[in-house]
Parts: sequence; structure tokens; C-alpha cells
Amino acid sequence: MDRWYNIGADLPAPLPPPKDPDEGDSRIALLTKILPSALIDQEFTAERWIPIPEEVREAYARMGRPTPFRRAEGFERRLGLKVHIYYKYEGALPVGSHKLNTALAQAYYAKLDGADEVATETGAGQWGMAVSLAAALFGLKAVVFMTRPSYNSKRQRVAFMKTYGATVYPSPSDVTETGRKFNRPDHPGSLGIAISEAVEYTLAGERRRYLPGSVLEFVLIHQSVIGLEAIRQMPEEPDYAVGCVGGGSNFGGFAYPMIGMKLRGEGFGRTRFLAAESAAAPKLTAGEYRYDFPDAVGVLPMIKMYTLGHDFVPPAVHAAGLRYHGAAPSLSILKRLGLVEAVAYRQEEVFEAAVAFARSEGIIPAPESSHAIRAVADLAKKLPPGSVIAFNLSGHGLLDVDAYEKAHVA
Repeated sequence: MDRWYNIGADLPAPLPPPKDPDEGDSRIALLTKILPSALIDQEFTAERWIPIPEEVREAYARMGRPTPFRRAEGFERRLGLKVHIYYKYEGALPVGSHKLNTALAQAYYAKLDGADEVATETGAGQWGMAVSLAAALFGLKAVVFMTRPSYNSKRQRVAFMKTYGATVYPSPSDVTETGRKFNRPDHPGSLGIAISEAVEYTLAGERRRYLPGSVLEFVLIHQSVIGLEAIRQMPEEPDYAVGCVGGGSNFGGFAYPMIGMKLRGEGFGRTRFLAAESAAAPKLTAGEYRYDFPDAVGVLPMIKMYTLGHDFVPPAVHAAGLRYHGAAPSLSILKRLGLVEAVAYRQEEVFEAAVAFARSEGIIPAPESSHAIRAVADLAKKLPPGSVIAFNLSGHGLLDVDAYEKAHVA
């Protein structure tokens, strides 16, 4: 794989550009101070294909790309239905999730820009682990602001981030002015707050760059390696392609290359696309389509997306990686145009599907990825025999012991 795919080139309607709020300094100009320059170019490019640098391709190969594409025959038998189910398994990567695909690219571009330190946010910790490893591979320091409930409960991921060399703070923290505004013992934090902290930290020092984990278009571009590989690997065209949604990176990475082919009339004509989100943060199913800030305090430019409001603080749930108030602009416009469907699930019904998958396929899925599994199981019951479903199993749950322990007790 020598190039990434950008769905912006094939959208039937142009993406609404980021904009500044009516008052205050320009947030768009701020991007040049916090992001590697190549990422800004990729965010606004109209090119369909973006070359993958040789150093990133080599890192992909070293870390285990291409990842497996498998038929879930055990899960099919457990469901008792004659539907073909396939999954792309991103949990095979060293950090256990798809997040490494863009972390490696972003760390490379930060290094190319002369940075010696990167900062980011993380919910459940998959993104934090990915940035920690990518930074180590490219000789950078890493600072991670992790939402407090996950910092307290997912101690293994915190330990492994530190093993890779990162400094990890619970968010809200006392490290930034933003964090101090919210830093109460009972505050559950949010990805929006953690983003604001990471941006503030980046601006406070020289040779620092901010690496975002989702929502921005260049993140989804990097993740397109998932779907580009899957297209080559899948033996039959799916009736449905499914992925879970936090900000949109794993769903977009898996589905966008297929949606692009459908829009260009090159294949996947019968395929429908389903995004599965958490009922704790149901932006696609219950949010408004409007301009909003991607972070909690409005440091970053406003983007047009489905949102629950940047001040929305979701409850603490097992799938901490889905606790985000908005969705990527490209995913939002695809949903608005009817090219992507969406469904929201409660964590109890998601856990049932996760256990069924583990007992039939042997893989313990991440709580986030289990939303896709729940959606697949529901679809399989509705579709006629011989139908085909493909989904992205975006990560394993071997570091989500807390979630499985609590779910079993419940």
C-alpha cells in the first residue's frame, strides 16, 4: 500500500470549511502553530490519493500491516443464521487497535517539522498507546491527557504508555489552565476537555506538536489503509459494511474506500454503510448538524458536524473511546446525505454481543468495537440467507479487564 485515500475528492457535496467564531482570535491560524505542516495540507487537499512516505510504509510493515481479514464462521453458527460475516482485525497491531495507522504518520510528520515532543488526548487509552509507541519509534517525547475515569480504571494502558516512554496525566489535570477549571474529584472529564488540555500544553512550549486521534479529515485519510486492504482481501462484496463511531476514524478508514468506489460507480453498488455509536454519546442519531467546536473550551476552529454540543459531558461508560460529542465533518455530511446510516446502543446490549463473539471466535473485542458486533448481529437477523456483512473489528479488549469485570458483575 503506497497511498492513502481522501473521500473529499468524491463527495457529492463539498465539505463545509472550518470557521472561526464571531469573537476572539483566529482558531484557524492557530492550526499552523500546533499541527505538523503536512497535516494542514492534507486536511484541506482536494486530491483523491495522497502518497504514503517510505518511512511510514516501512513502519506499517514492521508493525504488522496488512492486518487479517477473516470470516466469522463461529459467530455465524452461534447466531444460527445463514449469513456470511467477515471482519477486518485491527487488534493484530502491537497497541491492539487501528489507532497506530495515523499515529505513525502524524509522528513522522511532527519529526519532519523539527518537533521533539508531541501531545495528545485519549479516552480509553488506545490512541494514547498508539501515540506513545509512534513517538518512541520516531525519537519523540509524548505527553498524554487521559480522561480521568479511564486513567483510574485502565491502569494497564497507563502502565504501557509509560513503558513506551510517555508522560500521562489524568484529565482534567492541574497541568493546564483548562484542566484547573474543571479539576474536581467528582468530575468525569471528557475527550473535549482532554483535547483542550493537549492543545494548551502544545502552545506552552517550543518544538511541540499536537496529534489528534480522530474527527479531523487527515486522520481519516491515514486510516484508509484499513479499507484499501479490505477491498483486496474480501472474497465477496458485502450487503452491509459496519463500524463503530467515536469521532469517525475507524469507521471512515474501513468504509470510505468502499463508499468512494460506490460514488464513482466502480463497485459496492449494493453495499449499505452502518455506523454504530454509543447511546451515551449519540451524536449521529440524536445530535444537531451545525458548526461547533471539536474541543470543550473552543480553542480549535469550529467545524460543521453532527454534535451534542462541545460542553456535553457524557457519562462514564465502558466504551470510553466513544465518549465524544461530535463526528468528523465528512462522516456527518455522508450521514446527512443518507449514504451512511446510524444506530446507537446501550452498553448492556453491546456487552452481550461481545461475549457471544468471544465465545465463538476466541477474540475478546474492545468495548468500542463491540458496538459494531452488536449491529452486525442485529442486521444478520433481518437479512435474507446468503447476505454478506463486513465489519471493522477495530481493537481487542485484552486491556479492558475493568470493563469486562464490571459487566460480569452487573
